Amino acid sequence: MQQYYPYFLAAHIIFVITWFAALFYIVRLYIYHTEALEKQEPERSILAAQFTIMEQRLMAIIGTPSMILVVITGVSLLSIQSQFLKEPWLHTKLLFVIGVIVYHLACLRIQKQLREGIAKNSSTKLRMFNEVATVLLVAIVFLVVLKDLVDMLYGLLGLIALSFSMLVAIRIYKRRREKR
Repeated sequence: MQQYYPYFLAAHIIFVITWFAALFYIVRLYIYHTEALEKQEPERSILAAQFTIMEQRLMAIIGTPSMILVVITGVSLLSIQSQFLKEPWLHTKLLFVIGVIVYHLACLRIQKQLREGIAKNSSTKLRMFNEVATVLLVAIVFLVVLKDLVDMLYGLLGLIALSFSMLVAIRIYKRRREKR
């Protein structure tokens, strides 16, 4: 099985990329969908119907299948290189992966609410929520590349700084939009 490791690794990376592309884009669609629900008829109904179709197709065709394939290829990689299961960095990475799966499920819940015409989150909250995927991706990449607890700590501190910077940028963007 060892000879197949590079193929599973390549597939795993490809599916991680497609999964995160879907996660980044889906929340942008939720933002636009939420803003469409604030418009007057008939624009509201037309836009909401179009966003519902786009959201459903994105998650059904790209997002959820990619997530499933990430898990399958990840399990395959661990079955081939089971010694990684003893590494603390991998345990932490797997916690972040569980976080991404929970994030994905939260996206599906938001999608269902929007399909029913319910916008429980403002577009600003959704913009902040959109950055969660970025933070998780950065954490996972740092853990995989560095594989060291001290470096991981520096990476996590950098992650906190990145998160704070993104929060400030979102607030600045919101103020600019409100001025227009």
